[in-house]
Amino acid sequence: MKDFNKVIKYATIDIGSNAIRLLISNIYINNSEHFSTKNSLVRVPIRLGQDAFKNGKISKKNIQRLLDSMKSFKLLMKVHDVNKYLAYATSALRSSSNGKKIIDLVEKKCNIKIEIISGQKEAKLITNNPLFSTKSKTFCFIDVGGGSTELTLINNNKIINSKSFKIGGVRLINNLVNKSTWDKFENWILNNLSNKKNIEVVALGGNINKIFKLSGNKIGKPLSIKLIDSTINDLEKMSFFNKMVTLKLNPDRVDVIVPAGKIYQFVLNKLDVKEITVPKIGLADGMVHELINEL
Repeated sequence: MKDFNKVIKYATIDIGSNAIRLLISNIYINNSEHFSTKNSLVRVPIRLGQDAFKNGKISKKNIQRLLDSMKSFKLLMKVHDVNKYLAYATSALRSSSNGKKIIDLVEKKCNIKIEIISGQKEAKLITNNPLFSTKSKTFCFIDVGGGSTELTLINNNKIINSKSFKIGGVRLINNLVNKSTWDKFENWILNNLSNKKNIEVVALGGNINKIFKLSGNKIGKPLSIKLIDSTINDLEKMSFFNKMVTLKLNPDRVDVIVPAGKIYQFVLNKLDVKEITVPKIGLADGMVHELINEL
């Protein structure tokens, strides 16, 4: 490996529906060449989607928790000597009537600027990764979050179709996804994805990452649909307490992992594939690449 003459740090903040994440990355630079490695990741379990999807706005309690988290992130970025940052919010703040007021408050109190991004931009960022720059392949990305699911089809390194649906783990556990939404979801898959040949399916999101780990599948190997089905089936049989103690799942993961898993199953059954790739990347990683592209 050649020597890189400069190392800087970038930070990306992902404000999701089930949790908030701060990713700090090392950026290695040599003239026009650069690559990144993960330095640290902090995840705070603030379920903004619980407020947004049920009540239409974020509660005072969770606004304060968000502010406290952003103040902590600001200090962490300071001690890491971060050169640049991005902060994006997704489905929960998109759906909140007080979303704009919250980002203004965060900027005033914490000096952190947050952008509420669309589902389409979210999908574009998540798929913006050198891992999938193979021009000869067609990829179908499935990203299941707490409040939304993004389906994206990429061919020749370009997005040829993408759609965001208000179907997610937090919405499902609160019975906030009606039959009409499921029907639109199914129709879009059948009309835009199921007729594609030789596609590689890439599954993204914290829940599929955890399902992959629990399945015992070898790291770097494709995950079979049979193993996904058996892992979700085993999880369904376990109590809330056993999932936490035996499997060491966080409380905010325990109740959403099976509903989120069923979204993946729904899509995969329509696509009729035998295995998928689970690369353990997410929005924060795509944001890092966005910052790198500005160099």
